[in-house]
Amino acid sequence: MNSATITVERQREALLRMLAAATFIIFFQAFMVAPIIPQLASTFAVSPHQAGFIVPAYLIPYGVATLAYGLLADRIGVWRIMAASLCAFSLLTALTATAQSIEQVAFWRLLTGLGASGVVPLALVLVGRLFPYERRGRPLGWLFGAMAGGMAFGSTVGAVLEPYLGWRGIFIGVGIAGIATLAVLLPYQRLIAGATQAVQGGWKALFQAYRSLFASARGRRTYLFVFVNSIFHSGVFTWLGLYFEQRYSLGPVGIGLALLGYGVPGFLFGPLIGHAADRFGRGRLLPLGLGLGALAAVALIPNTPLLVAPLVVTVLSLGYDMTQPLFAGIVTSLGGQRPGQAMGLNVFMLFTGFGLGSLFFGEVLRFLDFGTALTLFGVVEAVLCVLSFWLFRSELAVTRTQ
Repeated sequence: MNSATITVERQREALLRMLAAATFIIFFQAFMVAPIIPQLASTFAVSPHQAGFIVPAYLIPYGVATLAYGLLADRIGVWRIMAASLCAFSLLTALTATAQSIEQVAFWRLLTGLGASGVVPLALVLVGRLFPYERRGRPLGWLFGAMAGGMAFGSTVGAVLEPYLGWRGIFIGVGIAGIATLAVLLPYQRLIAGATQAVQGGWKALFQAYRSLFASARGRRTYLFVFVNSIFHSGVFTWLGLYFEQRYSLGPVGIGLALLGYGVPGFLFGPLIGHAADRFGRGRLLPLGLGLGALAAVALIPNTPLLVAPLVVTVLSLGYDMTQPLFAGIVTSLGGQRPGQAMGLNVFMLFTGFGLGSLFFGEVLRFLDFGTALTLFGVVEAVLCVLSFWLFRSELAVTRTQ
């Protein structure tokens, strides 16, 4: 390996870490809200169910906007879209602190979702361009580990710091962190621009590309599993703060500590999980991850001891960390000359599922209880687990031959 190749490798690895930092802050902001829903409900004198709408108010627009950002990136370049999106994310997150009602919080969250969704999908696109498929598991593990770390520390730090900084101070701090993240990415804009090329074509080519993504059975099943799996995880996680408050009478700090385990497995072991997917095949790991998620949901139904419940939350997180990164690895091989469009569709499915999951679980809680909601969601995840043995068996052969 000559010196020029070594330099490129080092730049690529450094960029990967910067993309992981950007991914971390986006997910930190997304997941810092759910655990403080009880406090926001109290602040604005509304029910927890009403306050809970601020979660899908962010997630669903985020998912929808990824379709547009993926298309724009394919046409005018990844760096321009990523930088503009990170700027919008930072500004709108800070402006959320000006809200004077829960409706205004939801409004700013909606705009933030629209603005923020051009960062993470395009980071995943860059991984697909910078790393060959057989080596893609480890860098994808870095990004999904950053997502998991954002989930873990966002949910914990948000709940722990809220009594000291207030929810407004937290939003302002995250906005400042977003600008700092953009600053550290600036030296890599040439590498980002060189890794992707603009794609030409009109609306006909656009819809043909979407048709081709769903034309193969591999594409259809992958996107469907991404969607349903995200409904499951978001539904359960979004309402865990209320779960711990009602069942164990925990305050904000206690809730934050109880949720710390959600995201820790991916944060610590994301690259290792990715490496295992490259070595053993995604078809071997996906059923295990789906099964762990289902078991964790069921384990929260009985009166689980308080010391055990946070461990169950960690297992729930491991189920996510062993599924969504692997699905993303498959998607990176589906896009052909339009990687932004393929990954945009993936994140659309992911975040739309996140938004709908929190809504569905909340609606079940309005009329029934946590036990029933956890049972329903656990059964759906168990069905996915059983189906995945058959539907993703070909990923074993794909991984071995790459």
